[in-house]
Amino acid sequence: MSGHISAKKGEIAERILLPGDPLRAKYIAETYLENPVCFNEVRGMYGFTGTYKGVPVSVMGTGMGVPSISIYARELMEEYDVKTLIRIGTGGSYDDNVNVGDLVISQGCCYTSSIMEYADLAGTYSAVADFELVYNANKIAKEMGLSAKVGLTVCNDLLYFDNKPEIAKQWNKYGVLGSEQEALGLYALASQFRRKAVMIMNVVVNIFKPEQKELTAEEREKELHNMITLALETAIAE
Repeated sequence: MSGHISAKKGEIAERILLPGDPLRAKYIAETYLENPVCFNEVRGMYGFTGTYKGVPVSVMGTGMGVPSISIYARELMEEYDVKTLIRIGTGGSYDDNVNVGDLVISQGCCYTSSIMEYADLAGTYSAVADFELVYNANKIAKEMGLSAKVGLTVCNDLLYFDNKPEIAKQWNKYGVLGSEQEALGLYALASQFRRKAVMIMNVVVNIFKPEQKELTAEEREKELHNMITLALETAIAE
């Protein structure tokens, strides 16, 4: 067992999906995995292992924000030797061409978080996804006929902040498609431990298009089929 995960060695698959919401993890396990078995309930952060098309796959919640996902991702890699980590989550669009319901495959993650200061680097860290995972996710998305964009995202510590539209426009000026709050922690740790990671984001709000209805909390938990299926297909494509 690790500090926050009660699983025994061997109970977590080498491939894992990481939604922020533990209830979404439970829903994914019960809906998409064959014979799911719960390996963690510590702090209500559900984790399950089952199979998808015969391949062992795990799914576990990580909570919200870089500090929370950093705890779970590190323990999964360091204590349970997880090799492939795919974050699936929701976020906001910073681009007029990325609408509510679209998917974003984050090939690189800009960030406003100060967490990399702890690494004491003599420069600025570039948070990038694993190339093969990005390539496979993009290829599979096209085969599935999904509206998915590959590009930059930004990872913010704050969800609510002043002048959000102006800040979003400035990020988009440099090609950033949208924002979320966890990818930096995952990408940095995957780089450190030499593992594969990618973040697939489902857009639930576009601040420039208020006429597009924002997904509710219940819809976010249960109506993200395309993102979940894409992540599962990507996980077993290696």
